[in-house]
Amino acid sequence: MALIVQKYGGTSVGSIERINAVADRIIEYKEQGNDLVVAVSAMSGETNRLIALAEAIKPNPKGRELDVLLSTGEQVTIALLSMALETRGYPARSYTGGQVRILTDSMHNKARILNIDEDKIKSDLAKGRVVVVAGFQGVDEDGNITTLGRGGSDTTAVALAAALKADECQIYTDVDGVYTTDPRIVSKARRLEAVTYEEMLEMSSLGAKVLQIRSVEFAQKYNVPLRVLSSFQEGEGTLITSEDNIMEQVQISGITANRDEAKVTLLGVPDKPGVAVAILGPVADAGIEVDMIIQNVGADGTTDFTFTVHRNDYNQTMEILNQVKKDLNARAVEGDDKIVKVSVVGIGMRSHAGIASKMFSALSEEGINIQMISTSEIKISVVVEEKYLELSVRSLHSAFGLDEEENTVNT
Repeated sequence: MALIVQKYGGTSVGSIERINAVADRIIEYKEQGNDLVVAVSAMSGETNRLIALAEAIKPNPKGRELDVLLSTGEQVTIALLSMALETRGYPARSYTGGQVRILTDSMHNKARILNIDEDKIKSDLAKGRVVVVAGFQGVDEDGNITTLGRGGSDTTAVALAAALKADECQIYTDVDGVYTTDPRIVSKARRLEAVTYEEMLEMSSLGAKVLQIRSVEFAQKYNVPLRVLSSFQEGEGTLITSEDNIMEQVQISGITANRDEAKVTLLGVPDKPGVAVAILGPVADAGIEVDMIIQNVGADGTTDFTFTVHRNDYNQTMEILNQVKKDLNARAVEGDDKIVKVSVVGIGMRSHAGIASKMFSALSEEGINIQMISTSEIKISVVVEEKYLELSVRSLHSAFGLDEEENTVNT
């Protein structure tokens, strides 16, 4: 007998028909002798509806009251799913985050899980019940309702699996696994049977939207096997696990592309100690995250300082740099919000030489100019013009042999 934690997202429970289908799937697992704990999201569109209601009353409502409102979406789902199971003759018990006591910090709208009291869940499992828990929410030390931010139900499921020492955490969504790249860009993209936590973290941070990054971090920290599955079709999905459990370490597991990038450059900055913090300090103070950084040294004792930010922060960053320019007596400020970041990711980079040269060669053959380069142990990222996004991804996908007919599936 295995203990499985499952998570169903908003599209998976978006209607009574879909909720009934989820109940049938849960019963299939129960019939195989498994214990089931299920975390669910609000029905598709419900969270956006609740936010719109709040903003109709007051733009930018207080975080505490917004959390009280948003948490009701999942409460509807857990009750309906439990009813669907009971109707089929399978005992079930629903819990809000507060009832299970998913303890979080007090950061409303983006709380972090601190602890889970698993006693109630274990008691119900011992009685043969399916336990249905509201995702995306918890309570702080003072009993205030908190929410975990967009995609927080993934984190709820992984945290439950870690607390219960579950055999597997299954994330049901509207895709049937993790692909070598976006199938909408490359029709020959293939589903991966397995990827490592590290690879999934890199892919998520670089543009892949399959899982919330925090849920993968949680899974890696507590070594929880994660499986991404489709609610709408049968299949094995993609297992996300430790490197030790991956039999074949291919060079590259995936190609990602992120459109949410903008590049800014401060030209003619004095080349002396403290300049970097003088530039990036005001940016950080404004709550703007910086990604890639390049500093070039000029022959005249000045330097050009270039970095990337999220495209939504572009205009504010340019305003900040125009002030910094005056403070540092720099020559000019330049910006470009029509760039993209394209990355190759794979743990095989650790043991395979020549990945960078193959990547740069493939882009060069297509006449694509590389503006910035960033590397880590298992990824290489480049910044190129936005118009080259799809061409870059396709050429790299082919260059690294990731097209479906050219490569055996990673197992």
